[in-house]
Amino acid sequence: MDALRKHAVIEQDGQVTLGGLPFKKGDRVEVILLKEQLPGRKRGLKAAEFLSSPLIGMWADRKDITDSSAFARELREKGEHREDRE
Repeated sequence: MDALRKHAVIEQDGQVTLGGLPFKKGDRVEVILLKEQLPGRKRGLKAAEFLSSPLIGMWADRKDITDSSAFARELREKGEHREDRE
């Protein structure tokens, strides 16, 4: 599969215009749009921030969770296989 990376700024809500593409009339293409992460914006917590966050230990008092790692793994697997994902 040939891949091409182009950057564009949305000028009108709900529309994007790309030019200078190396394709010809009748070529079939697949379009995947990703919102660009600008430099300097946080993508997530740093390790120290994560360790001091309320996320750590949030299941400590739950009596129904005996193995938090297994519980988290099960949640991730359920989330990855949900049928109603958009």
